[in-house]
Amino acid sequence: MSDDEAREEKELDLTSPDVVTKYKSAAEIVNKALQLVVSECKPKAKIVDLCEKGDAFIREQTRNMYKNVKRKIERGVGFPTCVSVNNTVCHFSPLGSDEAVLEANDIVKIDMGCHIDGFIAVVAHTHVIQEGPVTGRAADVIAAANTAAEVALRLVRPGKKNKDVTEAIQKVAAAYDCKIVEGVLSHQLKQFVIDGNKVIISVTNPETRVDEVEFEENEVYAIDIVTSTGEGKPKLLDEKQTTIYKRAVDKSYHLKMKSSRFIFSEISQKFPIMPFSARALEEKRARLGLVECVNHDLLQPYPVLHEKPGDLVAHIKFTLLLMPNGSDRVTSHPLQQLQPTKTIDDNPEIKAWLALGTKTKKKGGGKKKKGKKGDGRDDSADAEPIDTASNTAAA
Repeated sequence: MSDDEAREEKELDLTSPDVVTKYKSAAEIVNKALQLVVSECKPKAKIVDLCEKGDAFIREQTRNMYKNVKRKIERGVGFPTCVSVNNTVCHFSPLGSDEAVLEANDIVKIDMGCHIDGFIAVVAHTHVIQEGPVTGRAADVIAAANTAAEVALRLVRPGKKNKDVTEAIQKVAAAYDCKIVEGVLSHQLKQFVIDGNKVIISVTNPETRVDEVEFEENEVYAIDIVTSTGEGKPKLLDEKQTTIYKRAVDKSYHLKMKSSRFIFSEISQKFPIMPFSARALEEKRARLGLVECVNHDLLQPYPVLHEKPGDLVAHIKFTLLLMPNGSDRVTSHPLQQLQPTKTIDDNPEIKAWLALGTKTKKKGGGKKKKGKKGDGRDDSADAEPIDTASNTAAA
């Protein structure tokens, strides 16, 4: 390996200011894209239109960056915009022909990602289509996700282990009489890798175990929290709803059908690494070809999962940079005012987690500054709740 290659290899994490800049630039774009989609969440808005608007905004904003550089820098959608409603858990990003619309009082989960040079920032947020404060069980399930996200923000730090986070977020959900949804993984992010090997599993059970790992400085994580008023055991109801896929770069197979070969060639050219939506392919031909590609493991599907009808599901995801001076949450969106029926005021363990700082204390430092009013990052979630490509183990 040459000195240049060694230097390039070494600079692919947060020790490089250029890498930090790219993560933060991607985060700024995806935060604005989320803001745009939230503003368009109104009764009778077509879901596919919202997904298209989110993706189009990210493509347009990233296109204007790094235009005049010697080396071509890949940039664009890091995870297709998904808009999953009520008991739908994740990954709903329908084809152009789909007529599904939003209705008043829907609980809408928006999930999206942006990347610059393969450095990915993802975000998911839950919004209720109504005026005024969110109340009742809808407020409980969103507060559960938000408080769990706030606790995770404080526990994902160098020296802590993934199992600490798994246990804590389940305790938070239980305090709101909700469940953490099974099968959700919070992945480490690396350049062009949205599903790194270091993970935090949402719920541990005998079927889904993950290796115990310790968080380290200069790592990046997509912290992914999904809560439910139901059992938290989502099901795949209809494979035809699946529209988001990612190339499995380590797999090969000689496809038999001409339509499959055509589609796989198009995917390999347009989306060699990042997840993509089947909307970007020729619809009729895509449906046939994608099936054979999935059956032979050339594509990893991101299935649309559902809790039972009547269950309410909330989703919060954020991108977290473990910087030398502390944890930096770079993606988020303010939540609506919540009036949950449950409280964590009488739970000393959760309050102690929320009291932890997110910055590394400097030697000889003065008093910690109080957070600005309205800055949800360092406040407990009951005060002013905040706002997480969801990748599930079921995928």
